[in-house]
Amino acid sequence: MGNPDEQVLVLPRQALVPGEGWLGIRKTDLADALALVASHGRFMRRADAEEDPSFKQVIPYLVLRDGGRWFLMRRTSGGGDARLHNLWSIGVGGHLNPGDGDVHGGLRREWREEVAADFVPDFEPLGLLNDDTTAVGQVHIGLVFTADAAGRHAAIRETDKLEGSFAATERVAELRDSLETWSRLAFDALTERPLE
Repeated sequence: MGNPDEQVLVLPRQALVPGEGWLGIRKTDLADALALVASHGRFMRRADAEEDPSFKQVIPYLVLRDGGRWFLMRRTSGGGDARLHNLWSIGVGGHLNPGDGDVHGGLRREWREEVAADFVPDFEPLGLLNDDTTAVGQVHIGLVFTADAAGRHAAIRETDKLEGSFAATERVAELRDSLETWSRLAFDALTERPLE
């Protein structure tokens, strides 16, 4: 886990994940979820949020593609959360902090921190990602976005924590069982529709 005293945006679980919840991505335009985050979200000490499943930490999660290729990363042992070390990911994202302003502000900050690129893509909403089957998933909710690099260069910025580059769908499929859970759920949801 990162800084235990970091202030992260949380939402009461029942606000976004009523009842038993679901596993996977519920495709939606995210407008209702963003309104709930704006009206019911509050900041909590990260160490407390990690131990309290009555709250969900709000994570903007971006899947970057370049046409039919995916921005594929491997989390190295230099990353903050040991639970994710050496897993592969197709998601750029992280916790929302007080200086972010809103979900889109946090997503833009994560983009600048994690991706070396001279552009900021259009972030297209995909849906809500929930997974209560893991300890990490029980206390997080993903607001999933997609974006297309459209042939523009993008690389890993945090090379002490991540390594990776664009990869073909076949390569991501080969690594599917080594993807972190959220990335596997996102990959499965996105490969249900034809590549553009």
